[in-house]
Amino acid sequence: MNITKDTVATVQLQVADRLGRLIQKTDEPAALLIGGYDNTLPAIEAALEGQAAGFQTTLELTPETGFGERDESLVRSIAKKDFPPGVKVGGQLEVAGEDGQFQLYTVAKIKGDTVFLDGNHPLAGQHLRVTLKVVSVRAASAEEIAHGHAHGLHGHHH
Repeated sequence: MNITKDTVATVQLQVADRLGRLIQKTDEPAALLIGGYDNTLPAIEAALEGQAAGFQTTLELTPETGFGERDESLVRSIAKKDFPPGVKVGGQLEVAGEDGQFQLYTVAKIKGDTVFLDGNHPLAGQHLRVTLKVVSVRAASAEEIAHGHAHGLHGHHH
């Protein structure tokens, strides 16, 4: 079976920086619902389109095709006293913006009584080398399509 819209591609994934230093590697293959459901980057979906189990490739992603450019307006600070207890660097929280939409922030650093938050994706602004290997391909279930993500083996469990 080939990867097309409304299939689930189970892939092994490795992400490195432009110098080849490993950033992330999946221990277990990841199940991706293909077809514009925002389960992965559009560049990864495009590379997988039409492929079958056994396909391997390495993609060179720019910030534009990866996680976007850094947006310094998404870096903010708040007083430590206004932050939930147990704040640690690397921790995450959702903050409601003026428009009521929630934005995920990562605690970038803590300096004295100030907590610095970063709303950028941790890989924003980076050139990346993504290596993919397709382990299997199957038709997505109606439930997976309705939910917009893969279920079951290596996917999301409800």
